[in-house]
Amino acid sequence: MGFSTKLFTSAALRIPFLHSFGYTRHMELKWVEDFLQLAETGSFSRAAELRYVTQPAFSRRIRALEQWLGAELIDRTSYPTKMTKAGEQFRERAAEIVRQAIDARAIARGLQSAPTDTILFAAPHTLSLTFFPTWLTVLEKKLGRVKVKLLAANVHDAVMSLVEGNCDLLLCYHHTNQPVQLDESRYEMIVLGTETIAPFSKTDGDGRALFALPGSDAKKIPYLSYTPQAYLGRMVELILQQSPLRAHLDCVYENDMSEALKVMALEGHGLAWLPESAVVREVKGKRLARGGDAHWTGTMEIRLYRERGAQREVVDTVWNAALGK
Repeated sequence: MGFSTKLFTSAALRIPFLHSFGYTRHMELKWVEDFLQLAETGSFSRAAELRYVTQPAFSRRIRALEQWLGAELIDRTSYPTKMTKAGEQFRERAAEIVRQAIDARAIARGLQSAPTDTILFAAPHTLSLTFFPTWLTVLEKKLGRVKVKLLAANVHDAVMSLVEGNCDLLLCYHHTNQPVQLDESRYEMIVLGTETIAPFSKTDGDGRALFALPGSDAKKIPYLSYTPQAYLGRMVELILQQSPLRAHLDCVYENDMSEALKVMALEGHGLAWLPESAVVREVKGKRLARGGDAHWTGTMEIRLYRERGAQREVVDTVWNAALGK
C-alpha cells in the first residue's frame, strides 16, 4: 500500500513522539511523512517532488528527524536508498503515527459545523481575480448558484493546500518547463484553458508602449519584476532564456503579485510581464500596450486538480460540469 502524503497543516502541528523512544522533546509531523515517502520511493529527488519541496529542504528534514531520534534511518551509501535496521524498525511505528493523526483530524473535522454545500477552492492570486470569476459564472449557468470559499495564495501555497487536505479543488497554472509536481496516481486533472503572459507597458499619446523590448546597453528598460520564488517570475525567466534576442533590463521594482506590477506599469514606472487576462480592460482602453512581439511571450495551461477517491456530492457535481458532462 502506498503512503498518502495528504495530511495536515503540519507546518504548525507538532506532536509528542512515542514514549518508548525515551524522548520528551517535540518534533514535526511532516518529518515522519517525509520519511515514509522516502521509504516508499527509495529516492530523495522523487520523494521531494511528491512532497512538493526542494531536495535540499527535504534532505534537511530527514536529517532533522534522525537528529531528533538520535539514530541513522537512511543508508546513504547505497542506491536506491535503503533503510538502516533502525529505519526499518521505525517505519512501522511511523506509519501508525500518521494513521492516528489522520484519524484524529477526521474526528475533529467531523465535529465542526462547516457547510456541506460549500466547495473549498485554492488558487493563485491572479487566477482568483481574473479567470475564476468568469469560470464560476459559466458553471452557475449550468448548475445554478454554487457556494464557494476561495483561498487566494501563491502557487506553491495553493498546491500545498490541496496536498495537505485543506481544499477540495485546486486551480493553478502549469507549464511543461515549470510543472506542478502532483502525483498522477493520487490526483486527477482537467485542463480548463490557457493563459498567455506577455510584456506590457504604459502607453504614450499615440497608444504605443513607452517601453519596448529588447532595449539596449545604452538605454536599458526599467523592469518591474516578480520575486524569484513567484511562479510567474520563473515563467518570465524561462521566456528570457528561450528568446533569440537579449533583453536589456534594469530591475527597478519587485513584487510577487501581478496586480501590483500592473499598477506600477500603469503609472509608467516600467515594463512588466502580465497575464493577458489581467489587462484586458487596460489594453482595450489603450492604457497599456504590449512591449514586445511573440518572442517575449509564453503560454501556460490553466488546470483544475482534485484528489482521487471519494468526494462530496457537491464537489463531484462541479467536477463533472467542468468536464462538460
